[in-house]
Amino acid sequence: MLKPLGDRVVVKTITAEERTKGGIVLPDTAKEKPQEGEVIAVGPGRILDNGERLAPEVKVGDRVIYAKYGGTEVKLDDEEYLILRESDILAKVEK
Repeated sequence: MLKPLGDRVVVKTITAEERTKGGIVLPDTAKEKPQEGEVIAVGPGRILDNGERLAPEVKVGDRVIYAKYGGTEVKLDDEEYLILRESDILAKVEK
């Protein structure tokens, strides 16, 4: 399992099968990069200038929208994850 450091967050991308209006399924090479995922792990937060630690605003299980080209893609145990800074997360999706 990945354990992020600082203000980093591990996200598992959520990809929906994409179809055209005519019903053709798009191959992975024609799809846009996903921007939605589920938070799998959260770091302890970033350290402020005064030495205090600021806890992250997201928690494990949150669904989030993140910057299209943010983060680093990582593959572990045949699963693909994205490691983002908390600042790359744009919003939480309310259930």
